[in-house]
Amino acid sequence: MSTTDAPAVIPIESDPSTAARLGAEAVGTFVLVFGVIGTAIFAAGFGGGEGNLNVGFLGVALALGLSVLVSAYAFGPISGGHFNPAVTLGLAAAGRFSWREAAGYIIAQVIGAIIASSILLAIVAGAPDADITASFQGASTGYGVLSPGDYSLVAVLVVEIVATAVFLFVILGVTSSRAAVGFAPLAIGLTLTLLALIAIPVSNASFNPARSIATAIYGGPDALGQLWLSILAPIVGAIIAGVSFAFIFDGTKKKK
Repeated sequence: MSTTDAPAVIPIESDPSTAARLGAEAVGTFVLVFGVIGTAIFAAGFGGGEGNLNVGFLGVALALGLSVLVSAYAFGPISGGHFNPAVTLGLAAAGRFSWREAAGYIIAQVIGAIIASSILLAIVAGAPDADITASFQGASTGYGVLSPGDYSLVAVLVVEIVATAVFLFVILGVTSSRAAVGFAPLAIGLTLTLLALIAIPVSNASFNPARSIATAIYGGPDALGQLWLSILAPIVGAIIAGVSFAFIFDGTKKKK
């Protein structure tokens, strides 16, 4: 099977056009960012049960997993369901996706993410005494002032790199020819929920440069100043997993 014929994340059932694939990536990333960042801003920002709407870290983690799950089932058969530049690059490193298609996918993902955060900004602006910068800074990824637990730069780098690598290992495993057919989106969404529960207190759990860009552009100088971290770390983790997956899991056993 050639690189271009190999499944990306979710096996593509037909031969959609490039425009359809890019559109699916943009819309799927829109759903992801609108779901998880919308939950973080509107449903996790209420103090101690005010309005009974404070979903907390668990709610945000579930929103992330559910957003990816529904997007993967809805749009994965069209584009492969990446919705994340780190995933695209990690799959390319693993030989599951064409490098020459990666730039288009990444641009589509970033556009979809920014449209989602821009719509969220318009909604935030409609609240009395709205503080747009504070709302998006609170949803941005980073260390120190951006970390819910005030964790260090090193701690955030480690959690974002390791969590993204684990995420890619799962993606590559559940979309391999040995995996049960039809369950990949469920496994991927639940994995993201699990990883977010670990990483939200440390880094605010991005694992996704497009999501990080979409929040940082409205999150003020601290968010923009730390954006390099939430772009670099997931890409490093994804490429580590992509390069090492075949060596670790696909080695052939020598006959005696």
